[in-house]
Amino acid sequence: MKRRDFLKAGTVAAGAAAITAASNLPKPAIAQDRIEMNIVSTWPRDFPGLGTGAQRFAQRVQDISDGRIQVQYFAAGERVGAFDAFDEVASGNAQAYHGADYYWKGRHPGWAYYTAVPFGLTYVEMNAWIRFMGGQELWDELGAEFGIKGLPCGSTGVQMGGWFNKEINSADDLKGLKMRMPGLGGDVLAKLGASPVSLPGGQIYENLVSGSIDATEWVGPWNDYAMKLYEAAKYYYYPGYHEPGSMLAVGMNKSWWEGLSANDQMLIESAATVENDVMMSEFNANNGAYLRKLIQEQGVQVRKFNDDVYDAFGEASAEVFEEARAHSDLANRIHESFLAARADVGGWMNLADAAYTQQRNRVLGV
Repeated sequence: MKRRDFLKAGTVAAGAAAITAASNLPKPAIAQDRIEMNIVSTWPRDFPGLGTGAQRFAQRVQDISDGRIQVQYFAAGERVGAFDAFDEVASGNAQAYHGADYYWKGRHPGWAYYTAVPFGLTYVEMNAWIRFMGGQELWDELGAEFGIKGLPCGSTGVQMGGWFNKEINSADDLKGLKMRMPGLGGDVLAKLGASPVSLPGGQIYENLVSGSIDATEWVGPWNDYAMKLYEAAKYYYYPGYHEPGSMLAVGMNKSWWEGLSANDQMLIESAATVENDVMMSEFNANNGAYLRKLIQEQGVQVRKFNDDVYDAFGEASAEVFEEARAHSDLANRIHESFLAARADVGGWMNLADAAYTQQRNRVLGV
């Protein structure tokens, strides 16, 4: 007999006792074994890759659970603003958010490492660190300070360097620029004399068109085309030093998470793992085609940051990292673990993926 049938078959007295007991159960337990999961997001609804990926995750959780986990998804601004998602979940007003954890670096610099940091980890390297090299355990320790349980739930891969209305031929060309760039990447810009601005995705276009900001980074060709950033800036620079493998997260209220059964935790984790792979695959499938559209249809000029500019990014990044790791013992341990993963996995990648790609391009004349 199913549990819900058993409960219905009880006496009135037993039903009253069950109601009393249910009121003392953890938050996930609600009427008829249904679990409420409200997800607030930092992305616009239906936004390619980011928004659609978050929506896919929400739908997948509900579908896999056969509707037992009742998921309601709220895009940025539908329930709370993009940058209010963290507080909404930490307070228990919502059960989960989907977003980029570097938005919360003002609370603790450790959060930045769980999206992307300058000269950091690629998608492949990040997955290795999170799953097998201590990254998740440190993330759990960080999240516990704020009542959050985080899991990987998407990635954009390596991002572009940004949209500019002038050429960037030296670090001096960055001075005085008001540029949208969150995370530690924005701190690097500040070291070089620029003024970093943190804006959610839904506010970038209007601020760039109006001149409130001079330049912006967003994601890559697929997203940037959808945002129509080509209407407001002429030069599209690569590669992005600031986000080499941006990981997105589902952050859940820790008490709510701990009140779930082991099976339901596994269900949500599995749904997040699937989306982590699907989103990355979707970005890779679309970025090449949309890069061609930007160049051929919109006349965008794609430029590569020269070595001098990249060296300046590197020197400023070293200063930013020293400041970040000095914040606390936990920040330092996250940083050290991150560096160890970069050295180990990155060293292997140099002999594997990078070496193969270099030779493939040489042989094929790419």
